[in-house]
Amino acid sequence: MPTDNPPGKNEYFIDAESAAEMARLIDQESFITEAMGGLFAERSDIIAMHSILDLGCGPGQWARDVALRYPQVKVTGIDISSIMVQYARAHALVQKLTNVSFQVMNITTPLDFPDNTFDLVNGRLIAFLSPEQWASLLRECLRIVRPGGVIRLTENEVVTTSIATDTAFSQFYQAMARTRQGFSPNGRVLGITSRLNQLLKKAGCVNTDYRAHAVDFSAGTAIHDTFCKVALAFITLMQPFLINVGVTTPEESQRLLQQMEIEMYTDDFSALMFLLTAWGEKPQDA
Repeated sequence: MPTDNPPGKNEYFIDAESAAEMARLIDQESFITEAMGGLFAERSDIIAMHSILDLGCGPGQWARDVALRYPQVKVTGIDISSIMVQYARAHALVQKLTNVSFQVMNITTPLDFPDNTFDLVNGRLIAFLSPEQWASLLRECLRIVRPGGVIRLTENEVVTTSIATDTAFSQFYQAMARTRQGFSPNGRVLGITSRLNQLLKKAGCVNTDYRAHAVDFSAGTAIHDTFCKVALAFITLMQPFLINVGVTTPEESQRLLQQMEIEMYTDDFSALMFLLTAWGEKPQDA
């Protein structure tokens, strides 16, 4: 029987140690930074920054890219998955990056860093958190970022012309609403992008702002195939979560996946991912 999870007790809805999930995140990372206009598209430079934390770093591509481009910056990536952290460490070693490190850490618990440690805390596509967990995490981020330092969050919403794809994502949003891991009151959308600025302000940030990007994944675009691969993997890996919550059945989910693949590879398939980056600063007198 499906159950509603109590707020504050939720975990990541995909097996964090899954090799398939790591492969999905590697494919996703291959286009997200470029789609956002670069590592820090919203600011001209980070010359004054010396220490950066990446929350939920996954395979560590963003953290390693920052470390490679800015050798004067010490970058730390944390993730709940030991397999992700092992992968990130191995690739940092191959790249001979001495200014990046990775640790296994759960962002829904107190972060194991001293106060005022980082100049910037980055969180990208970590929207599985409940409202209570978001509030707790951002309090921790404000604690560990230095006065005048930046908390930076990026989340997304996806719109396509595929009925099956739209249905599959709608089931995900409904499941998130049922388990109180999202902000939508009815499960119609994920609802996180409209809340980022508000979350930062409620946490105590000042000088908040945001920048939006739209990424075209339609048929005929260079990243269409990668998007389809990532979307199909995402829905496949979520099946146990969606079935357990009660928004679908094993049979329905399999039919939907098959129809998604058909519709996403039609000539008239259109898709956009909207990415919103919001940021705020810790008050100088905090």
